[in-house]
Amino acid sequence: MNVRAAVLYEARKPLVIEQVEVEAPKAGEVRVRWMAAGVCHSDYHAMSGDLPARTPIVLGHEGAGVVDAVGPGVTSVQTGDHVVSVWKYSCGACEHCRSGWGRVCPVSVRMRAEGSLADGTCRFRKDGRAVHHHLGVSTFCEASVVAERSVLKIREEMPFDKAAVVSCAVVTGVGAVINGAQARPGESVVIFGVGGVGLNAVQGAALVNADPIIAVDLVDGKLATAKKFGATHLINAATEDPVARVREMTRGLGAHYAIEAIGLPAVALQAFDCVRAGGTVVMVGLSAAQATAAIPTIPLVTQEKKLAGSTYGSSDPRDLVPRLIDLSLAGKLNLDDLLSRSYRLDQINEAYDALLKGEVARSVIAFAR
Repeated sequence: MNVRAAVLYEARKPLVIEQVEVEAPKAGEVRVRWMAAGVCHSDYHAMSGDLPARTPIVLGHEGAGVVDAVGPGVTSVQTGDHVVSVWKYSCGACEHCRSGWGRVCPVSVRMRAEGSLADGTCRFRKDGRAVHHHLGVSTFCEASVVAERSVLKIREEMPFDKAAVVSCAVVTGVGAVINGAQARPGESVVIFGVGGVGLNAVQGAALVNADPIIAVDLVDGKLATAKKFGATHLINAATEDPVARVREMTRGLGAHYAIEAIGLPAVALQAFDCVRAGGTVVMVGLSAAQATAAIPTIPLVTQEKKLAGSTYGSSDPRDLVPRLIDLSLAGKLNLDDLLSRSYRLDQINEAYDALLKGEVARSVIAFAR
């Protein structure tokens, strides 16, 4: 079948909207008609060239849609099921997957590097030429073929736009606090960068009754939004020293936890400096492939500070995503203030311009049917 897709042909060039062919699903695969796709900064790293990607490629990893075809052997979903993307493929058989670390499965790493599905091949074609996949899902198109393990069935009453952002921004931010940091009630959490992921880290801190919850950003409008998600204190790092201010807000001790949701080495150092002895920094934001952060080793050792990475909310998405959807439908998770704008697929470059200017918390591409 032929579908419209946003294709990246070259880094630092706009995405091109055009028709591509999607092959039928093979054994263990399904075809999903995407209804909504989140506009996430992670995809921009491929667009900007900060993270290399094989081109041409259909980007997008945050999505929700409807299964419209299944290949032989598929058992977990069927035609008509509502699903979200699972953009970290787990093979289920390797040591990482067997020990509960499926989010770092080496097959997923290979799929990202090759721009392929798990079997090393592609299901997109343009003029007889392969078009690559992004993280095994490629949600910036009307439909794509994915592995059965790359989708998760969800409750049908969950709106597609909200389900899409739960599949990445929400699970990544909330999970970084509850799983990555393992914050407890009454402990202090500071979040550096309150975009789509950072706002959900704020929300995660509120869910565990952390206090204070400190939001740090350069944009007053984003800080104001963070207050809606549960931030108790706001710091504009353009006008204030965030390290000094965090210490003031925590009786001179520093925060128990810092979440770095930007991906800048300089901010990683600020996060490290603002946590107390025994505190933990959780790195969530993606940076350029060759970026490094110079962390002072004396306080790392003598103050027993900890530095941890977190991907996919340090969670099993098949466990956490359904629980977050339940919380949303119960009115206990704020997604209304998260969704700033909706765009058509042919407006995707405009959507990224707005994201880079800090005009939105999270926007989605809505596929009209």
